[in-house]
Amino acid sequence: MRMSPLCSFTPRLLHPRGSHTAVGTFVPPCPPLDPEKVKELQRFILLSKRLLVITGAGVSTESGIPDYRSEKVGLYARTDRRPIQHVDFVRSAKIRQRYWARNFVGWPQFSSHQPNAAHLTLSSWERLGKLYWLVTQNVDALHTKAGSRRLTELHGCMHRVLCLHCGVQTPRQALQDRFEALNATWEAKAHGVAPDGDVFLTEDQVRSFQVPSCAKCGGPLKPDVVFFGDTVNHDKVDFVHMRVKEADAILVVGSSLQVYSGYKFILAAHEKKLPIAILNIGPTRSDQFACLKLDFRCAELLPLIAPQ
Repeated sequence: MRMSPLCSFTPRLLHPRGSHTAVGTFVPPCPPLDPEKVKELQRFILLSKRLLVITGAGVSTESGIPDYRSEKVGLYARTDRRPIQHVDFVRSAKIRQRYWARNFVGWPQFSSHQPNAAHLTLSSWERLGKLYWLVTQNVDALHTKAGSRRLTELHGCMHRVLCLHCGVQTPRQALQDRFEALNATWEAKAHGVAPDGDVFLTEDQVRSFQVPSCAKCGGPLKPDVVFFGDTVNHDKVDFVHMRVKEADAILVVGSSLQVYSGYKFILAAHEKKLPIAILNIGPTRSDQFACLKLDFRCAELLPLIAPQ
């Protein structure tokens, strides 16, 4: 069975709740844990023999990574800024320059984020044979850092860079070294953080930033992720559909499922009449399909569940 391409990480055990700053800054308000709801999720997990889990940005907010849609604390609630569009990145060297300048500044912090108790719990379920497959919409590599291997990164991974011309992949850290060599005297201070390694810079700060080209063919470089307005690779979509067909239950963790690339698999699971449980603070696009909906912090609830 095909595994997801992996970055090279060594799993690390961290404080099971993540940083207190992250919880206060990027996790939306939610009610305290309800023991009865915990028992319901426990029963749901115990009944499954081939559990497929779909995760979204809400699983990583407790690691200090902001998301887009969370009420009051997501990017859309905090600012009027919107993420970069695929077509704009591909067409405009100026937009690529702005993107990479901001990403260069944000990379040291973004790449240092570590998995929280939710990531670690899902990895442990895999090792125990409970989790059949994990599909993440996140591009932060935290599931890989936590040790997950039966994993599909639906939208790619920020830790890889892709040449738009020849397709060669390189590690993102190697590009950071090239950025530093080209911009030895360039300095910029971020004016706020955004999801996916982005920060806010002024146009004046960006203007003199130098962006390297592909070392192999000289083509433009792009993070190996699916930007807004782009589509997920068809082979990857087909692969996940096969995993849904093989599963006997679906657990959604930290996703509102507003993006169709993830929502389509819930539609497929519903058509197959699979039981669906959703753990997410706030409403989702698929609440009507769920037999169980839980509005709690992922890193608080998941470690309480005994997988066997």
